[in-house]
Amino acid sequence: MIDSEVSRLSRLVALLTLLQTKRVMSATELAKRFSVSTRTIYRDIRTLEAAGIPITTQEGKGYAMLDGYRLPPVMFTREEVTALLTAEKLAAQLTDPITAQYCAGAMDKLRAALRYQERDHLEALDPHIQVLEPAGPATTPNTYQQMVAAITSHRLVYIEYAGAETGHPLGRELEPIGLYRSTYWHVVAYCRLRNDFRNFRLDRIKHLVLREEVFSPRPETLRQYWADQAQREGKRKVVIHVHPTAMSPSLWYHLQDTRQQYGWTHQTPLSDDCMEMVFLVASLPYMATWLLPYAGAIRVVEPPDLREELAALARRTYDWFGVE
Repeated sequence: MIDSEVSRLSRLVALLTLLQTKRVMSATELAKRFSVSTRTIYRDIRTLEAAGIPITTQEGKGYAMLDGYRLPPVMFTREEVTALLTAEKLAAQLTDPITAQYCAGAMDKLRAALRYQERDHLEALDPHIQVLEPAGPATTPNTYQQMVAAITSHRLVYIEYAGAETGHPLGRELEPIGLYRSTYWHVVAYCRLRNDFRNFRLDRIKHLVLREEVFSPRPETLRQYWADQAQREGKRKVVIHVHPTAMSPSLWYHLQDTRQQYGWTHQTPLSDDCMEMVFLVASLPYMATWLLPYAGAIRVVEPPDLREELAALARRTYDWFGVE
């Protein structure tokens, strides 16, 4: 009984924090976020309202905090502080210098708000976490930050892009819709030269200018882009359930780091110990060779053909390396 009350109190605090960070959130979104029913969310909202929290209901949209209302900053747990330190180090190596500078400035403000023991914890931990500079060409300075600005303000971008075939820069005008990272940072954008959506690696952008022209916002998303690509290339949908706690941290990191190369489109938490991942793949045998090392920590939901590919691959592996 005590554990359930503590769990509900933690959810109420997290719900309150989330409502301060989002303009509007529906009961369905909140229920999915906290893995509870919408009825539970309705009850939690009434509890917060009864406590004097000014939550407004927007018909057909969801819940929002009264504009201008803010609670004092919440205290961070040690695990949250450590995660933010890791994020700062990732930003320093995996984005552009301006974004890394912004992240460092935000961390300085965070440190100023921490208790002395948490500041000491960060200072002691700092030299023990390192993100190595990635191999290969670096992103052009400020390219990432300029692309973020273009996406949020719907501004046209002019780039000089060195394609993989020739390496010679070619001028393009882009309407960017999203950024993602696999081995490199990529931007997905509507290319006015090709009159279609294209995928560009940021490290191949030799020159970038953020135009003053504002383009009409497009309804397309990254998820739709992957789906359209799959339809064009005849790819198949693969759904797996992953249990991160059933694999080593290094194996989990490797799965997260390489998933984009195997057609990953999105993932959804199902519980504290399970996550659903969706892929669009052209070759099931190719997918099977990637998934085999995660045996015991994944379950193939669809298609059944992939389970058969994995079983056949496991048998061949055992026949070759098994004890005679």
